[in-house]
Amino acid sequence: MPRRRYIYDPPERFVAGTVGEPGDRTFFLQARDGGRITSVVLEKVQVAVLADRLNRLLDELEQRGVTAPPVTPDVGAADVAPLDEPIVEAFRAGTLTLGWDGDTDRILVEARARAEEDEDDEAVEAELAEDDDAPEGPDIFRVRLTAPAARAFVQRAARVVASGRPPCPLCGEPLDPQGHICPRRNGHYVN
Repeated sequence: MPRRRYIYDPPERFVAGTVGEPGDRTFFLQARDGGRITSVVLEKVQVAVLADRLNRLLDELEQRGVTAPPVTPDVGAADVAPLDEPIVEAFRAGTLTLGWDGDTDRILVEARARAEEDEDDEAVEAELAEDDDAPEGPDIFRVRLTAPAARAFVQRAARVVASGRPPCPLCGEPLDPQGHICPRRNGHYVN
C-alpha cells in the first residue's frame, strides 16, 4: 500500500487530546492547518513519554541558548478546547521521533504507523530505516513546531494525561469509579 504523508510545517494547532471517559479513553495527536485536520491514535504512555522527552529537549535547547525560556502559566491562554471535528483516525502510531532542525529553529515531532503484527524485528528495523521519499512504507505524520508552540503542547499533554482516573492510595493503580481489586489488600476491593 502506498505511504501516506501528513506534513504540517507549522500547524495552526497541534495538541494531544482524548475521546471517551476516563478508563476508556482513546488518545490522539491532532494537527490542524486551515480546513485540513489529521488525527493519529496513540497510547496514553506514548503521550506521557512524548511530553516528557519534548520538555527535556526544550530545556536542553534553552540551556544552550537556542530557544526562548519556558512559557509561564500566566502568559497566553492555555489551549483547553476539545479536539477539532471530525476526528478520523489516520493511523495508529507505532514509533515517535523528536528532533531539532537548527536551520529553521523548529522542533520536529514525527509519528509513524504501527508495523504489522506478523513482521519480525528485522523487518521493523528495515522499515524504520527506509527513505521517507520511498513510495512504500509506513504512513508518516510530521509536525514542525516553534519552541513556544512545543511548550504549549507539553503543558496540554501533561494536563490530558493527568486528567484520567485517580490512583489507588495503596497500590497506585488507576481506580475505576466503582473501585478495584487491590493487590496491596490481598485481593480485597478498594473504592
